[in-house]
Amino acid sequence: MQSLPDQTPCDDVTLLLVRTRSLSPTRVASWTLPGDQSTVRSARTLATRQLTEWGLQGLQDATQLIVSELVTNAIRHGTGQIELRLVRHQVLTCEVSDIGPCTPRPRRARTVTPPPAGAGGFSLCRVGVATGQPGP
Repeated sequence: MQSLPDQTPCDDVTLLLVRTRSLSPTRVASWTLPGDQSTVRSARTLATRQLTEWGLQGLQDATQLIVSELVTNAIRHGTGQIELRLVRHQVLTCEVSDIGPCTPRPRRARTVTPPPAGAGGFSLCRVGVATGQPGP
């Protein structure tokens, strides 16, 4: 057995997905969108229409925030077209992906007032707050 030369790993995330049963196509909605700023409004509109179709109007405000933040993040830091997917199962899952090689990394906000020019990277924290998930 031969070991690889010392290399700093470029990613420390492992993702394991297991599907024990498939979902009905009526519980999944997905769209491929262009990777430009006009996409954010379109993505919110598509998500809102889908939630209305599913009778989940009560989730529209939080979902619009989440979709806006994730799509904006994909446009700013990703590559190519964006895939938006909503999955209705025990909970509503909102997924946004692009074809770029980078993995999103949440950043902690600093207590600098005003924030430095170009400060960003906190959209995942806002999404965490909106979904009740703990921060980084």
